[in-house]
Amino acid sequence: MSQGFLDIIKKELGDGNYLGDEFGGARGSSGSGLPTGQASNFMFATGIECSYPTIEHGKVRRDELEECHHYERWEEDLHLVKDLGLKYLRYGLPYYRVHQGPGKYDWEFADLVMAEMKRLEITPILDLMHFGVPDWLGNFQNPELPIHFAEYAEAVARRYPWVRHYTPVNEIYVTAKASAQDGLWNEQLKSERGFVTALKHGVAANILACQSIARVRSDAIIVQAESAEYMHDASAEPRPEISLQNRLRFLSLDLNYAVTPDADILLYLMDNGLSREEYEWFMAGEPPGHQIMGSDYYGHNEKITKPDGEVIFGEDIFGWYQIVQGYYQRYKKPVFHTETNVADLEQAPIWLWKQWMNVLRMRQEGTPVVGFTWYSLTDQIDWDIELAEKKGTVNTNGLYNLDRKPNPVAHAYRDLLENYGQITVSPHSELFEITDQSARLKIEV
Repeated sequence: MSQGFLDIIKKELGDGNYLGDEFGGARGSSGSGLPTGQASNFMFATGIECSYPTIEHGKVRRDELEECHHYERWEEDLHLVKDLGLKYLRYGLPYYRVHQGPGKYDWEFADLVMAEMKRLEITPILDLMHFGVPDWLGNFQNPELPIHFAEYAEAVARRYPWVRHYTPVNEIYVTAKASAQDGLWNEQLKSERGFVTALKHGVAANILACQSIARVRSDAIIVQAESAEYMHDASAEPRPEISLQNRLRFLSLDLNYAVTPDADILLYLMDNGLSREEYEWFMAGEPPGHQIMGSDYYGHNEKITKPDGEVIFGEDIFGWYQIVQGYYQRYKKPVFHTETNVADLEQAPIWLWKQWMNVLRMRQEGTPVVGFTWYSLTDQIDWDIELAEKKGTVNTNGLYNLDRKPNPVAHAYRDLLENYGQITVSPHSELFEITDQSARLKIEV
């Protein structure tokens, strides 16, 4: 019998440390004007699209950093972020290029970009794995992936010790589904067992990476970006398979945050390869770092299954607010709207404001929404077909086009920033501030 990921972790780290016990308690005005970047400031961001899965059974690498010309225009891209008035940037180093083998790294490109980001005083939310792995690691079926990725995460944290914000593994659920259930990327499987294997390896990689980062930055902030989804059942008789799908969407966060899945979901996991020992490892406790639940929402995240089985998009039946409320009630973590866009130049500014109204409504009800991201800085390539084929179609969903000229949504985002850029990260705390004058505390309303 081949070794599972947990056997490898225990062998490498030892029985006493593999749960991460050494971290103890670490487990776990009007507001107008452009963002200041202060710790109390709401985190407005954009992102550089950085996906790099393989297709055609590993023969073709889809590297969006290359296809969207970021490798040549990275300086210009960083200055666009700065000029727009943003202080935060979701940024993904190209993991498959940097991590050349066990203990071997190529930092040349990463060092250039990170140094300029620091000089421009842009705070990176550093994305360490975005839909793909280095060729030498194969794919998400590899049980050695978590231990090697944890090594990489620690190497990044030690090389850039000034970085505090991380997304260790982006959209674990989407990664596992596209790679091992839908047959689109990487291992291109279409099986429930393949899906569960990819999922558990992705979550284990994320947990161990959080531990690695916390060894360097005990105050690390982990923005766990995951897709916020919902499937509507347009049938007079509820269908069990759709009910199952609406519970499977929680799986990556359940395992990451040590939240017990529903009984039938647990049976599904164990029927498809999750051992009891692995389950108990996931349930031992959530990873270290200040954990923020990132929730990505696009119109296609919400779908309708018609009576005949046809699936159609159902954007804004519930919307980000209602769907994410369900996630928040389940996990009780601060929330970050980590991705949204629409590939329609005229509709994009409207979509931006609709998403922002969702954020404000949630904050007004007391839910701690701490950040918002228009994703991405530039237009993208082939995301209308989920990168499954290399067609070269430009998706006009960026703040800027691929010539680095502003799309209408860039002007809308600047307007939003000028009106809301200095609201505080904590809802309602902008109503007062506490100052110390002559040794007396004074509340200014």
